[in-house]
Amino acid sequence: MSESTPRRKLVAILAADVVGFSKKMGENEDRTLRNLKACRALTDASIKSYHGRVFGSAGDSVIAEFASPVDAVVAAVEFQKNLRDRNNEVDPENQMHFRVGLNIGDVIVEGDNLYGDGVNVAARLEPLAEPGGICVSGKFHEEVRRKLDLGFVSSGPQEMKNIEEPVHTFMVEIGSSSKMLEALAVPTVAEASPTPQATSIPESPPTTDVKIPAIAVLPFTNMGGDPEQEYFADGITEDIITNLSLWRTFPVISRNSSFTFRGQSHNLKQVTQELGARYIVEGSVRKGGNRVRITAQLIDAEEDHHLWSEKWDRTLEDIFDVQDEVSEAIARRVAPSVTGHEQNRLVRKRPENLSAWEEYLQGLRSFHERQHTDHEDPGLSQARQHFERAVGMEPSHSDAHAYLGLCSMWELVQRITKDPEQTLDEIMAHGRKAESLNQENPLALMSIAAAYFFRGDHPTALDYAQRAVKFNPSYAFSFFWLSLAQLHSGDFQQGEESILKGIELSPADPNMNHFNATHYFALLGQERYDEALVAIDKALRQHKAGLMLGFRAAVLGHLERGPEAKTALDRYLALRPNLKTRDDYRRIFVPNSALADPIIEGLVKAGWETDE
Repeated sequence: MSESTPRRKLVAILAADVVGFSKKMGENEDRTLRNLKACRALTDASIKSYHGRVFGSAGDSVIAEFASPVDAVVAAVEFQKNLRDRNNEVDPENQMHFRVGLNIGDVIVEGDNLYGDGVNVAARLEPLAEPGGICVSGKFHEEVRRKLDLGFVSSGPQEMKNIEEPVHTFMVEIGSSSKMLEALAVPTVAEASPTPQATSIPESPPTTDVKIPAIAVLPFTNMGGDPEQEYFADGITEDIITNLSLWRTFPVISRNSSFTFRGQSHNLKQVTQELGARYIVEGSVRKGGNRVRITAQLIDAEEDHHLWSEKWDRTLEDIFDVQDEVSEAIARRVAPSVTGHEQNRLVRKRPENLSAWEEYLQGLRSFHERQHTDHEDPGLSQARQHFERAVGMEPSHSDAHAYLGLCSMWELVQRITKDPEQTLDEIMAHGRKAESLNQENPLALMSIAAAYFFRGDHPTALDYAQRAVKFNPSYAFSFFWLSLAQLHSGDFQQGEESILKGIELSPADPNMNHFNATHYFALLGQERYDEALVAIDKALRQHKAGLMLGFRAAVLGHLERGPEAKTALDRYLALRPNLKTRDDYRRIFVPNSALADPIIEGLVKAGWETDE
């Protein structure tokens, strides 16, 4: 080898950066540099502890190399957890959040520095991570996924500047990594500095749980015979896997495992044995001219039972739009269908023998079948009991904690609670607990959004609702909360778009009365009173709640429909006899809402005589 030939090696690269560093420097340079030094002590200690070497550091950035990708991700998880502990102990202005990107690749060695795509991709991955999060490349994921008890969520292929091919990316579930750190003898947050819970949440010793059934998506069959259509069929399959993974209720078999059955004849027993999946999604793609037919079916492989099948006929003006639409639609059908089927199977099981996961499923059933009545709701109370038993058996069950927060939220909405302030604290506590266990849990983020919303902090509620939509854009209720935050902030047009998206995603949702009431808000805010009346009448046909009667009276007032408006107002005031002033209404409505005055003015036009 000549002296001019560069030396190369294969390494794992870690790239980290501080979120909002320039802004922090502009606010207070001395404080920012002091905090950076303290945080760098934590990052560099973890990197060194796991045999890494920092070879690049400019301002707030850190670039390090590791001989082992396992060492790299463990180091990143450790210092992100340590940084989180530090942030919990200092004032907000002293907090710092890092993003981390991890890649494995061939690099050029020049003295102490490393160059090449292996480094560049890691640097491009870092901005894709959430604050306090870790984003890894597909290559990196393949190297570590079977070697650690660590969760990953696919975020799909990403175009990157100066990188020729899109890079498939995955987000590390840091909240799921405690077992992995424990196995590697790394102190966890709890070991380092235990902190009390905001409210008492049951944390009974975990019990032996049943295995949660997994879903496998087999490669869709290309029925057209055209080899070029193989890419389209594969793309459909991969997108379904990605979209299903966002629901998180059930494990989804990875793409690499499912694609071992591509082009093979198989039977269901073989698939279930080799992949460990109870539920199978399979389908086909047939293209003819400018049209394509896509079929899909969901099968309970153990019982050899078809749960549903459906077909989509589409034109191919934009093949990628078709791919996105159909794969999202299939995922939306599969997740609730499997949940419902599993709930039905529990009917045959004795209640005292339920596992944590089965208690959670029973809680879901009670939650969605509740009566939505004011002052008492046995279904909601029953749901809470199931979720409490679930977290008692399995304290790390993020979804069950989130639903406890949502139970408290509905107790507030349905006027069941005797202490609204305490209930708000409970919503936040359960939401934060769920988020600490899984930072990307949309249910947790919705619960936190609800707590901020009912306290009148609509910008913060909006931020959490947007994150919930980001982590599962197929979940209708995320759009419900996004719409509420937008509407009560005064963004009526965007709020309408969000709630219509939610209705589109779940047209038969058990909470459709609230979806229609939210659509009413959007229309009222835009002074589209005739349409608003239609929306609130839809909501009232589904459920006659006191607040909704008031909304109807208000829009009839704006429409100047005299006697009809007065009749609606009298019905409403009969349920709210203590409503005497405008401030009385503001106290029972959402604080700081842009919708309060339009509703109050409508009630006045309907004939409400206030004491002011």
